[in-house]
Amino acid sequence: MSPPPTATAAHGSRHTGRRGHVVPNPHARPDCHCPMSVQQKKNIPAKATPITVVDANRYQALLPTLPRPAAAWLETLGFRGLADSHALVPDADGALAQVLAGVAHADDPFALAALPSALPEGIYRLDDQGLALSPDIAALSWSLGAYSFDRYKARKRAPATLVLRTGESAERGMLQAEAITMVRDLVNTPAEHMGPQDLARCAQALAKRHGARFHQVQGDALLKKNFPAVHAVGRASSRAPRLIELNWGKARHPLLSIAGKGVCFDSGGLDIKTPDGMRQMKKDMGGAAHALGLAAMVMALGLPVRLQVLIPAVENAIAGNAYRPGDVIRTRAGVQIEIGNTDAEGRVILCDALAYAVESRPDLIIDLATLTGAARVALGPQLPALFCRSMGTARQLVDLGLRIEDPMWHLPLWAPYRGGIESSVGDIVNTGRNAMAGAINAALFLERFVPEQQDWLHIDLFAWNDAARAGRPVGGEAQTIRTLLAYLEQRFRAQD
Repeated sequence: MSPPPTATAAHGSRHTGRRGHVVPNPHARPDCHCPMSVQQKKNIPAKATPITVVDANRYQALLPTLPRPAAAWLETLGFRGLADSHALVPDADGALAQVLAGVAHADDPFALAALPSALPEGIYRLDDQGLALSPDIAALSWSLGAYSFDRYKARKRAPATLVLRTGESAERGMLQAEAITMVRDLVNTPAEHMGPQDLARCAQALAKRHGARFHQVQGDALLKKNFPAVHAVGRASSRAPRLIELNWGKARHPLLSIAGKGVCFDSGGLDIKTPDGMRQMKKDMGGAAHALGLAAMVMALGLPVRLQVLIPAVENAIAGNAYRPGDVIRTRAGVQIEIGNTDAEGRVILCDALAYAVESRPDLIIDLATLTGAARVALGPQLPALFCRSMGTARQLVDLGLRIEDPMWHLPLWAPYRGGIESSVGDIVNTGRNAMAGAINAALFLERFVPEQQDWLHIDLFAWNDAARAGRPVGGEAQTIRTLLAYLEQRFRAQD
């Protein structure tokens, strides 16, 4: 693939934050930013208020050791050390002297997430009276709790700041918080400011930050370069479709290919969505956001892989040249797709990306996509669906997800259902015969473009919180990327 002309930088002034992380003007098109709510200092300021972390058992053991006024105050408040609860303990003059924070357990990635927006503004530290949280868990959970998408409005107040001692290894927690923040920001950004070209700018900024190579093929060049399915879906938009590619790593390392669905807005096309169904479709590029977030962690940690990121980026729009129900589209792989419904566009653009990835014979392909409502009907908003040919790999991923609280759940690539996506006029149709097994049918469609011997994971995710929980506000969400990172570390560091 020949490199395209260099994309222009994101609009607006920017400054460089921690470790060269690019922080945009809040009114500019975004790259992404991470709140500076966790700091590391050689000497923790004396004015920092101590936080004692407890669970119910530790609290009961701690209570008799506290000064009598403090213990009486906590009893009056009814504090019991339950998860996501906290208590402010005053000194004799009524000033804040101590915070007690209840957690489910010391490894909870959201252990401190309720605190940054609930505590008074100021500086806080962890004391050694309570449960010992790892610096990574402390940094991750505090940063997630401090997150707010405030690009278009002023934040009412700054989050409280947690200070960790320099030398305490919080790098992994901060890295994960940055990646999650990036995913959330990308998904939350309105489609007007997150079209295919804006997504490409974000990918280019990420590539520059990590010394990766960036390419894109856009507009009618997609036909010349043999990405006809991407072109067909995106051609109706005034914002040109494109195939975004990022490459990083050493040639001697195994190739890891990550593909992310980048539908920057999904009207449904000529099979138009209902108003309610269309309202949140800025998030239909969530798979692309996840691919970039996962790639950012892989590169920052220097995993021994040769990384390829592929993002087919389109807007599924309505115009006179929009692709139509009943059309037959030739794909990069030569497979002829009958269009049963223009609102099943994600699998259509992904098939070209998967076919392109397969040509390089990678060690592993991962694709991430906000692909089907059927997966949400089956598993709800919090549990992405995993499709994988290897039962052993599926069990490993599910177990990892449960352990680190970034879950996914295995659904089958049920071979008897393949007949449901056969076409009478083409090789395959992009929708099933009825509403049943929709997530499986979509996965079987993608499987058609991945040879049987190719190791491949498909994750159908929601990328959204529809209800707020500590550290997880309503809006865009990163799902499975911490689990996938842990899996990739196990897989590829063992090979190195």
